[in-house]
Amino acid sequence: MRYSFLSLLTNGLTGQKGWKPAWRDAAPKPAYDVIIVGGGGHGLATAYYLARVHGIRNVAVIEKGTIGSGNAGRNTTIIRSNYLLPGNEPFYEWSMKLWEGLEQELNYNAMVSQRGILNLYHSDAQRDAYARRGNAMRLNGADSELLDREGVRAMYPFLDFDNARFPIQGGLMQRRAGTARHDAVVWGYARGADRLGVDIIQNCEVTGFIREGEAITGVETTRGAIRAKKVGLAVAGSTSRVAAQAGLTRLPIESHVLQAFVSEGLKPMVDGVITFGAGHFYISQSDKGGLVFGGDIDGYNSYAQRGNLPVVEDVAEGGMALMPRIGRLRLLRMWGGIMDMSMDGSPIIDHTPIPGLYLNAGWCYGGFKATPASGWCFAHLLAKDEPHKVGAAFRLDRFRTGHLIDEKGVGAQPNLH
Repeated sequence: MRYSFLSLLTNGLTGQKGWKPAWRDAAPKPAYDVIIVGGGGHGLATAYYLARVHGIRNVAVIEKGTIGSGNAGRNTTIIRSNYLLPGNEPFYEWSMKLWEGLEQELNYNAMVSQRGILNLYHSDAQRDAYARRGNAMRLNGADSELLDREGVRAMYPFLDFDNARFPIQGGLMQRRAGTARHDAVVWGYARGADRLGVDIIQNCEVTGFIREGEAITGVETTRGAIRAKKVGLAVAGSTSRVAAQAGLTRLPIESHVLQAFVSEGLKPMVDGVITFGAGHFYISQSDKGGLVFGGDIDGYNSYAQRGNLPVVEDVAEGGMALMPRIGRLRLLRMWGGIMDMSMDGSPIIDHTPIPGLYLNAGWCYGGFKATPASGWCFAHLLAKDEPHKVGAAFRLDRFRTGHLIDEKGVGAQPNLH
């Protein structure tokens, strides 16, 4: 069923009895051309683009729980392409362009809202760094605008401009950035992939891999063995654990928990996304009125989907330094997602050393905004056995050859990216 004003009107007049499930709850077949392990945004987007762009429709997405129950449903929903380095900016700008046409392509309301993102700067050196980043963005076709103090004040007069420690001097603005509804993105890709013949298999956990010689030829699951010509991993913070079952025990990835928070509902106050340049704090306001915000990862390795109180305190301090008026707000809920933090802070989309096994991982903080381009590039790799041009720098062997993509310039420490 195609969603439209007519279908909405028809079902409204007939007691809403004509709606069909958005996707099938498929049972596994004995074999597929491609298996994608991981039913989050990246895995479902990969399956969709394999079917839509490359015509490969004998595809299964297998998920140990329900689709979107991992990091896809545990993030702060920000989409942007304000990167500096040539390995990153073309990729994220391609993702931004895919976001702009996503709802029309999928025939699904993903609530993409291009409300803009403002990165604040608090010193001359930070202003110069943001000017350089803005120029790099423009060279790659993205929009950017460097605002002075009064330009920021005109947009957000309630910020603490005269904070003695962190006075606001201006900000780098990308007006095409914004937010999207994370659940709706998952559901839209699932529905689109299902309509093209992809099997979405839920409650199907991978317990091992089938091998013929050195090659991976399928997966062992809690619902039986499933064979495939190619297997792609898109399991975010569980990458190390799943890859270890295939014999990949030394990946350049660590798993850390990243916390996020939402407040009680307010009248409209923050009409875009704001990031604090003197600390790691970012905030936006949801359509329900809650302030959605986050900060740093917990600095220790963990597979838990919950965080620790020192980071809660640090995030709250960042928020108070930026906008003291939120001090009496009550938190409605908080949660954690498991981040697959790479050694240089940039992702991996590549073959593995094991024939038949492909890897999509290392997304750090950037997983959600990368969803469309990640799926596009991973599908291209699986279909053609060669990297897509905008993702060609995301090689697994760059940590051995020295071609790192260290956006922050902080070195090989995942907890600092």
